[in-house]
Amino acid sequence: MSDLWQDIRYGTRLLRKSPGFTTVAVLSLVLGIGANTAIFQLLDAVRLRTLPVKDPQEITLVKIRDMTGVRGNWGSPHPTVTNPVWERIRDEHQAFSGAFAWGASDFNLSQGGEARYARGLWVSGDFFNVLGVSPILGRVFTPEDDQRGCGSPITVISYAYWQSEFGGDPSVIGRSLSLKGRQFEIIGVTPAGFFGLEVGRSFDVAVPICSEALLWRAESRLDSGTDWWLTVMGRLKPGWTTEQATAHLNSISPGIFAATLARNYPRENVTDYLGFKLDAVPAGTGLSQLRQVYESPLWLMLALAGLVLLIACANLANLLLARASAREREIAIRLALGASRGRLARQLLAESLLLAAAGALGGALLAQNLSGLLVSLISSEGDGVLLELNPDWRVLIFIAGLAVLTCVLFGLAPALRATRLAPSSAMQTGGRSFTGGRERLSLRRMLVVSQVTLSFVLLAGALLFSRSLGNLVSLDAGFRQNGILITSVALTRLQLPPERRPAAKRDLLERVRSIQGVESAADADIVPLSGNSWGNRVWPDGADSSGAKDSLFNRVSPRYFETLDTPIILGRDFSDTDTPASLRVAIVNASFARQVFNNDNPIGKRFWKEATPDGPATLFEIVGLVKDAKYNSLREDFSPVAYLAISQNARPGHFDQILIRSNASLSSLMSSVKSAIGEINPEILIDFQSFKTQIESSLLRERLMATLSGFFGVLAVLLACIGLYGVMSYGVAGRTKEIGIRMALGADRPKLLWLILREGLAMVVIGMAIGLPAVIAATGLVSSLLFGLSSTDPISISVAALLMLLVGTAAGYIPARRATRVDPLVSLRYE
Repeated sequence: MSDLWQDIRYGTRLLRKSPGFTTVAVLSLVLGIGANTAIFQLLDAVRLRTLPVKDPQEITLVKIRDMTGVRGNWGSPHPTVTNPVWERIRDEHQAFSGAFAWGASDFNLSQGGEARYARGLWVSGDFFNVLGVSPILGRVFTPEDDQRGCGSPITVISYAYWQSEFGGDPSVIGRSLSLKGRQFEIIGVTPAGFFGLEVGRSFDVAVPICSEALLWRAESRLDSGTDWWLTVMGRLKPGWTTEQATAHLNSISPGIFAATLARNYPRENVTDYLGFKLDAVPAGTGLSQLRQVYESPLWLMLALAGLVLLIACANLANLLLARASAREREIAIRLALGASRGRLARQLLAESLLLAAAGALGGALLAQNLSGLLVSLISSEGDGVLLELNPDWRVLIFIAGLAVLTCVLFGLAPALRATRLAPSSAMQTGGRSFTGGRERLSLRRMLVVSQVTLSFVLLAGALLFSRSLGNLVSLDAGFRQNGILITSVALTRLQLPPERRPAAKRDLLERVRSIQGVESAADADIVPLSGNSWGNRVWPDGADSSGAKDSLFNRVSPRYFETLDTPIILGRDFSDTDTPASLRVAIVNASFARQVFNNDNPIGKRFWKEATPDGPATLFEIVGLVKDAKYNSLREDFSPVAYLAISQNARPGHFDQILIRSNASLSSLMSSVKSAIGEINPEILIDFQSFKTQIESSLLRERLMATLSGFFGVLAVLLACIGLYGVMSYGVAGRTKEIGIRMALGADRPKLLWLILREGLAMVVIGMAIGLPAVIAATGLVSSLLFGLSSTDPISISVAALLMLLVGTAAGYIPARRATRVDPLVSLRYE
């Protein structure tokens, strides 16, 4: 320990004496370790951390094993069941010490005008008790609070919402909160660390499931056997495993699904429904849509960041080799005086350890800011992502491991190389050894070649991801993207009966169309790329339903295609004559005509839409053909889509979405729309969203990958450039006498420049030759993340190669040009 402390003090003095070297070394490590730690921190928060509840390893998800044949409406991206199924599971399960159900929702807080939403949870009465979450104020729900026909509406709020909306006022218990126009009494506040069960999405308010009937009244889903909106979880009993729980759930599944079969369930899928099996799967890390979307890209980015760290380590090894060369006489004297090679190696490694420790500390501090930046890159406007990014034991171990690894990677080889030198050779001619110098130069060249190889891989990957994003951004999606405002309207507070809703919506649309600057406006049940979808099977009239094809659907008003600039190829648009009493009509896209009618002219042809829980199989006549347009995602292939007349909907809801195209700015348009709708009725709720912003939000993953891979690619090339420059400078310094002799003998300066420069280019070419197979192999692994490109895209690889050559030329040109300007007399007196 005494020797170690002595080595650390000595290393500290040496590093303080070389501020330039120390700064470059530490900054390289800070960038490399910081980038790795930030990405790992995000992965830890999204994938590895367990839920902030009691004994999270006991929490289990109950899900249907195979949902083929499920029909109805889905209200969550997570595995769900209907409320009747949940109530049966609650009453019949034996594998859990407690079970609960929950579902996510947004509750409007506004009394009218522009909507303001709180993130909400529907929860069963045992939700908090089973999770072991105790309130810091008031109380949480009990099973008695979640009974059919629950009386006084009550809510439990989160700690964050208590702080932001009520300023942490301890007298909040007993106060009222307006949710969807109904007053709820606040009975409790949850602890600060509890965000819910969905990683990345926190909740503001929680209400009992039975309150759903209070808020939705006649449209309540409590008795619906075709609304899939509740996620069921439980805590395993002591001694039970998930396998045993699954076996038990399998045994009670036939009875549960037989008892909950809805009368309106399509008969074609009844057999599927009765055959459903419930499974139990571990859920200690919670559920997360972020995990589904970003887990693979984040592991990939961590691998790329690891390559950058390797390049930084190679660069530092080069710097330490050069530093060791300058200390050859000192090391030779120490060896001659009896110092052991192991003792000297430990001393040199102590310097590396100090650099690694400083880099790890700086990287940890940098990671805190970088991880916040990464979260902002995956958050969209109005839909922020909440993640716990405080370092836990996994992050601390990761940082410590990086510090040790980097110390070994960049410090071991220079330390061993320096102590292998014989004292006699180090003392000759001022400490210069031709053989030793050539060996060190060869090692340094190998390090540069490895840097070029890794940089080539990173640069090619960055170009692939950037070009893939460019392809998506410039894609012809089949509709206009700019200048469109989505206005969501809710008539809930007006309490209009179904028969009056169509007229009210038409009045709203006409009022919006009359606003100055509005070029076109239309209603739509589903806005493209919104995350909502509606699908069913279709078949031509007169054909057998066994050959039915899958199709997507949307209900739209007249001028919808005009508003989005989607061309009508054949036929007509919808009109006011398309009423519930007239023949059902549809406008289909080119993919529908191609797949359902074998590319024949579809105008006048008829097709059947399969029965749903809402109604029997329905016949439609095609009156128009439109250009293909994206529906769910810009990445998807064009799918068959049938557009139905919104005016023929026999069961219109309280909600409406108006797409508005205008030449006015979005801010002034929103103000005008708000005023116009407020004049009709101030209790109408409004929410705005830019169509372009919504489309950009659908590309968050692609932007994250393009941004990070581009950053890592540039950083890698910069580090490789520094390494190449250092080796070239070192090589030129060692050949000063040779260069002087050549120039004294009349060597041509351009030829001499090329002679030196080609050594650097040779290292670049060798590095790229080694890296090309690695590029092909590595990019092949990420081909599913690309769009419109193959993993061996020749343009991306060629541009990466050209950039590497240009950077290599620039890095080698400066020392080569400096060498050709040396005075021959000075160089001949060099030694």
